[in-house]
Amino acid sequence: MEVEGEVGKVPRHSCLKLHPQGQTDPIFVKATWHDSHFDLLITDGLRSWVCRGTEEEVRERAAQWDQPVSDYIHLSERYFGFQHPDSLYRFCDGTCVFIQRLHIFSLFSLTLQLSWTFEEGGIKLEWRWKCRPSPDCKKTTAEVLDFLMDANIKLSEEVVSKTKSFERLKEEAEKCLAQSERFRREKVEFEDAIYAKFLGVLNTKKAKLRELQDKLAKEEVAEKPEEEDDKSTEETEELDEEISDEEMTEYNVGSSKEVSRVEGGCKKRTRGSCEDF
Repeated sequence: MEVEGEVGKVPRHSCLKLHPQGQTDPIFVKATWHDSHFDLLITDGLRSWVCRGTEEEVRERAAQWDQPVSDYIHLSERYFGFQHPDSLYRFCDGTCVFIQRLHIFSLFSLTLQLSWTFEEGGIKLEWRWKCRPSPDCKKTTAEVLDFLMDANIKLSEEVVSKTKSFERLKEEAEKCLAQSERFRREKVEFEDAIYAKFLGVLNTKKAKLRELQDKLAKEEVAEKPEEEDDKSTEETEELDEEISDEEMTEYNVGSSKEVSRVEGGCKKRTRGSCEDF
């Protein structure tokens, strides 16, 4: 790639299909941008023009707009990257004289001005540069067409490459979706199997717990009558002991009374008569 003026700096290229105001046919503007200057090749397919923006001229134009040279170059490059709808593009001489041939407007003047407008800080500015006829129209037009063909080939190759990449990504995405679906089914099956096993173990544990609860309840029921029998036996023994104590007391009281009665009778008889003995 050609390098001019600045060592080690690679120029940038652009090509714009431009529809200037007042013209029915478009023109093609191929631009080569450097950091401090630029070159334009312009053709309408029949004639061609060139515009050389030298470092000195670019520096002077940038100073008129109170801009650094780099900002002036970048702004120009942006407006020649594509046609801005809010900008007014013109390609004509100072008086914009046209003649009509076969209902097609063509340019009459040889030296023309290429211009476009923009607003900055509420002020409308106009970018204007003179374009001189090319010394070799055929060569200039061929250079523009070659650039367009090369760009078209590169774009076509890029489209093919992007399409292939897209197809590969699509295929990979479909594989990933299929794999994800398979993983989802396996996950569901695994969870169902785990839940089934867990449910079986849980039911077994519940049955075992119920069996233990029933066994414990039966043991509690069996222990209660024995405790009641033991309590009854103890109460009976205590009652028997109480009854025995009472009987012995009554018996002792009765015996004492009987002895007293016998002794009393014996005394009476003694006093009355001793013959009874």
